[in-house]
Amino acid sequence: MSLVEGQRVSDLQELVDEVYEKHIKLKLWPETVRLAKDHIKQGREVWLVTAAPQELGDVIAHELGLTGAIGTKVERKNGILTGKLVGKPIHGAEKRKALKALAKDRNLSLKRSYAYSDSQNDLPMLTAVGHPVAVNPDKILTRYAKAADWPIYDFKKRELKANRE
Repeated sequence: MSLVEGQRVSDLQELVDEVYEKHIKLKLWPETVRLAKDHIKQGREVWLVTAAPQELGDVIAHELGLTGAIGTKVERKNGILTGKLVGKPIHGAEKRKALKALAKDRNLSLKRSYAYSDSQNDLPMLTAVGHPVAVNPDKILTRYAKAADWPIYDFKKRELKANRE
């Protein structure tokens, strides 16, 4: 996070807005967006839990109409970014901790919650919920999801495959 050290918070916000428009928006899988919107239509809260900076997570969540985002936080002093993290990066086991804290804070049932990921790094988060789903998963997550009988969605092939072979 030393890249942002000394930068104004307002400059970071402009940067993440630009990153979303020029890079992220174009790479969102329509099927993933549809899944999120389906959960919202069913009255569920939908949170983005990401290792990315909180500001970027907030932009993505806002643009997609999600409930909110949990991301990695950078310390601020008087409107300036110090480059130091507040807590740990939201990655691996930290995603699980953040998810549990969110559930407690908002009185949500993790047993009835869904989580989606493409990475083995998110196994701690996925195993914390009652409805884990592997989406375009890496090899290790694919193996784990098959062994655990989790649904696997492969949007790269533009099809949904429930792991029910």
